[in-house]
Amino acid sequence: MAVVEEETPLAAGEGVSASVRAQLLATEHWSLLASRSTTQNELLVRIAIFLTLVSASIIGLALVGQATDFDGRFDAFAIVLASILLLVGTLTVLRVSNGSDEDMAYVIGMNRLRAAYAELDAGIDRYFIASKHDDDRGISQTYAYFPHSSSVVQPLASSLMFILVVDAVLAGVLAGLIASVADGSGVAIGLASAAAGATYFAVWAWHLTRRFNVFRSEYEALFPHAAE
Repeated sequence: MAVVEEETPLAAGEGVSASVRAQLLATEHWSLLASRSTTQNELLVRIAIFLTLVSASIIGLALVGQATDFDGRFDAFAIVLASILLLVGTLTVLRVSNGSDEDMAYVIGMNRLRAAYAELDAGIDRYFIASKHDDDRGISQTYAYFPHSSSVVQPLASSLMFILVVDAVLAGVLAGLIASVADGSGVAIGLASAAAGATYFAVWAWHLTRRFNVFRSEYEALFPHAAE
């Protein structure tokens, strides 16, 4: 009976020239770049569709208000429309949040590839703008290239924060419409709107922060900065 010898995999880099390794790394790099570009384009389209829907709805409310003389029919139409907008906005926040996670995965992958480039050619990292490290500091450097860029300003200026603010406003408008239909006073309507908008924003901010902290606690960097 013939004995079949099992083939053992080659050790890292064994039998592979530096040029071949560079080509393999570059192929993966371009794949990540293409995937990142596709994700970002999809998010921009989703955001544009949502904002277009909000703009068209405002015009629709004005036309319906004139046709119904802002009676009970207008109130019912406005509540239904605001509910739909808030639902679509919430789904948009979910997609942008997931897209942000995907984008971070692509950034981490490309940082690791730069670490591989630096191993192939010592000293080449001085030409990199983005980081070759995949820890928190390295990821932040790739997102904000310059040291003076604030870690607070980056999330505040993000698309996710922008959509979240729009959704919080919609939640406040919906609550105000409901309070108005319930014959609430001006103060009650204002308080209901403010409370609903603030609550919506706070709940989402807590959820997103908790989700990010869970990722940070479970993530282990392969190429962290040297301990200082």
